[in-house]
Amino acid sequence: MATIEIGLNTEAFRHADKPLEYALAAIRNQGYRYCELNMLNGRDLLCEAGYYGAVSMERDPLEVRALVESYGLKVSAVSAHAPMAQPEISIPFLTRAIEFADGVGAGCVCTDEGVVPDWMTKRQAFDLFYYTLRRVLPVAERHKVHIALEPHQKYSVKLKTYLEVLNLVESPYFNCNPDTGNVFMAGQDPYAFLETIAKRIVHVHAKDIGGVVMSDRGKVTGVPSGCACGEGVLDWKRIIGILRKAGFKGVLSVECSSEEQGLSSFHHLSSVLKTR
Repeated sequence: MATIEIGLNTEAFRHADKPLEYALAAIRNQGYRYCELNMLNGRDLLCEAGYYGAVSMERDPLEVRALVESYGLKVSAVSAHAPMAQPEISIPFLTRAIEFADGVGAGCVCTDEGVVPDWMTKRQAFDLFYYTLRRVLPVAERHKVHIALEPHQKYSVKLKTYLEVLNLVESPYFNCNPDTGNVFMAGQDPYAFLETIAKRIVHVHAKDIGGVVMSDRGKVTGVPSGCACGEGVLDWKRIIGILRKAGFKGVLSVECSSEEQGLSSFHHLSSVLKTR
């Protein structure tokens, strides 16, 4: 990839009661060339009935890739969040997600450390994170798929402890998927966060923040999706400037709440990318 591209996470359609095919067609018609898929294991009635566009990892990834490409799209990443402090869940889930990402042609698996039980100490949690990462990173290295750590829970959403998780295991395939909105909602500085990890960013969740959720800033570790990029508080020219300075050549995967916000985000980010 020679430049910064724009994609849309299929979660923008999670309130639309529409199947994956609807989301893919809409994403392409809005002008995007990349999509991000949301993974689940097993089967889900709502997905099977065509009311939601998540993808079961029991499907053949080559079939899913062909479907995505039939709409003129590529997969930038798969979203596969798993609780690393529960290895019995996270190891098989992330292993399959890596295999699936390879099959659909995605370069990374976006995940965070997951929810940590209240009774678990930081040391206990980090020991389990280490174990999980040591088990799944060899798989990532064989498939040449990045595990991209997203700030979304109590450790990863703060820069100091994000870096502690990131440095638990050294691997060329353990890198960063910053979520601008989550960092802001946690009361942190998203620009300083980006500047610190810039050289290890392989994918970006482009999430803007505005409206009623603003009152929760500093009380939460993120939000599922934001407003349209350019309609919130984040400075996208500054964000893209930080990424360009670091030499980032990848996808800004928009995370917003509706199809309409997806279109607005595409126009705004396209405009910003045209400026220097």
